[in-house]
Amino acid sequence: MITLDQAFEIAYSKVRVTDLETIDFMQSIGRILAEDVFADADMPPFNKSAMDGYACRSNDLGLELSVVEVIPAGYSPTQKIQAGQCSKIMTGAQVPEGADTVFMVEHSVETASGKVRFNGSATNSNICRKGEDLKKGDLVLSAGTCLKPQHIAMLAAVGFTSPKVYVNPRIGIISTGSELVNPEIKPGISQIRNSNGPQLASQASVHGFPVNYYGIVPDDKQLTTELIQKSVEESDVTVLSGGVSVGDFDFVPEIIRELGFEIHFNKISIKPGQHTTFASKGNKYIIGLPGNPVSSFIQFEVFVLPFLQRLTNYILPEIRLLLPMAHDFIRKKTDREECLPVLLTRENEVRMVEYHGSAHIHAYNYAFGYISVEAGKTEIKKGEQVYVRPL
Repeated sequence: MITLDQAFEIAYSKVRVTDLETIDFMQSIGRILAEDVFADADMPPFNKSAMDGYACRSNDLGLELSVVEVIPAGYSPTQKIQAGQCSKIMTGAQVPEGADTVFMVEHSVETASGKVRFNGSATNSNICRKGEDLKKGDLVLSAGTCLKPQHIAMLAAVGFTSPKVYVNPRIGIISTGSELVNPEIKPGISQIRNSNGPQLASQASVHGFPVNYYGIVPDDKQLTTELIQKSVEESDVTVLSGGVSVGDFDFVPEIIRELGFEIHFNKISIKPGQHTTFASKGNKYIIGLPGNPVSSFIQFEVFVLPFLQRLTNYILPEIRLLLPMAHDFIRKKTDREECLPVLLTRENEVRMVEYHGSAHIHAYNYAFGYISVEAGKTEIKKGEQVYVRPL
């Protein structure tokens, strides 16, 4: 049995990064940028007013000024500001030549028709200078960036509307087990509803990966072989839940080998999710997860998701919050690293969620995230700092 770190080392060594494609930037949210992006112009492209007010010479502050024009946003000034003059200006509008200050409308008083005076005690220039945010040619976004809404705004701002990104791998989802029925069916005796399939499909979809959802396959070797083969042909990564343990009907590893895949490992020293299988053949991958709902859920978050991201040349950042425990915690079995659901109190302390084991997916309905307790560690004291990974 290998550690989680060893599992990552093996899996990452088999990664073949996906191809590139050029897409519309409005469709690129969540995608991994495959090229650097540079500013095509200074930002701002001109000296612009930071507020509604009056543009004038700073030396004339406090004097009665003649308003020579009104400058709305989107219009170029036509008048150069001379001594004793100002222009009424709107937020975002170009500051006229000769002006070096904009004083707020709220700090002005009209002294006569077409004349105003600054009546404040002091003012900043209130001018956003040309190129103060970006200079033409500046690096805006680096290759490898996972595009978020703020990045979409930047792509728009520099006119980079057709970015080159990595193709997201297509994920095939299969649930194995004759005991499973679809969620809309009332289970009979010895049957349970299939929650793993919809769960895994949702976990992949929420991160932007396209999904082929194949539903349930019973414990029949021929049918299982046919469905796995179909997924391999139509998907880049096939993710199965169930059938990878050591029971009489757990023949998925045998099928994987018969399909020409090399199994690189089939156990990880982690709880839940010990019976996790990883296999590859060229640029196709099969990941077998245990059938218990928590095992499949956690192993997707812990192992599958970082691997999928590596296929798009992206290293998923590990977010861990260092917070104190709200109470003492003791566990009996310490042979493996264990992931356990937690919530946060109003005091920003960590409290364990009631958890009955790897079939208790309901526990995660209330969890903010989970903590990982290292192998051999029996107790966590109240006030001890632990790392929480949000979900």
